[in-house]
Amino acid sequence: MNLSRVLLLALGLAVATDLLSLAAGFEPGHVVAKPSLMPLLAAWAALRRAPRPLLAALLFGWGGDVLLLSDAEPAFLAGMACFAAGHVCYLVLFVRNGSRYAVPRARAGLLALGYATALVTTVALLRPDLPADLRVPVAAYSLLLTAMAYGAAIRLGLFTGLGGALFLLSDTLIATGVAEWPQPPRPDFWIMLTYIAAQILLVLGTLGALNARRAPAATYGEMRAA
Repeated sequence: MNLSRVLLLALGLAVATDLLSLAAGFEPGHVVAKPSLMPLLAAWAALRRAPRPLLAALLFGWGGDVLLLSDAEPAFLAGMACFAAGHVCYLVLFVRNGSRYAVPRARAGLLALGYATALVTTVALLRPDLPADLRVPVAAYSLLLTAMAYGAAIRLGLFTGLGGALFLLSDTLIATGVAEWPQPPRPDFWIMLTYIAAQILLVLGTLGALNARRAPAATYGEMRAA
């Protein structure tokens, strides 16, 4: 069994442990499993020749994951800053490696309108129920997160677009919890389920798009060598 498969198995075990622990209300399992998720995903992606901005985004996600294990407000702000840095890395990734023609212009325009509407509506609705000192940071973070989700949708294809949308959903669930809105049963389970799926889809979408571009070059090289 090669290292790539070992990492995938370890990641699958960590994901299962984390989600099952949250579903069962077993906090120690979540505390142990959550910090291992992004390093394992990053290590697997590195073996697949992932670009540096993608690896950096995952490692900033790891920092946010660890910090958000604490309920203290300073840890929440620091965790949000880590995720914000990760979104900047994703945006750099999309600009460097994405294509501005990944989706038709009309669809890109509709996506821009949809994400802009979702951003303005969510921030406006959340604002009155957020602590006063979190209103500006949450609004700024929401803008960056929405830009990342939009960039994922228009620059690298379907999988990254779904990943960006799920990341937006996961963080919106966190924000509604901070605002003390009604929550579904086991809200942390749904937050982590959508977050883990988001990061995996962003990785798979990026690697898939890059591998598809490398393939023609490899084929041309084989033809030259024949």
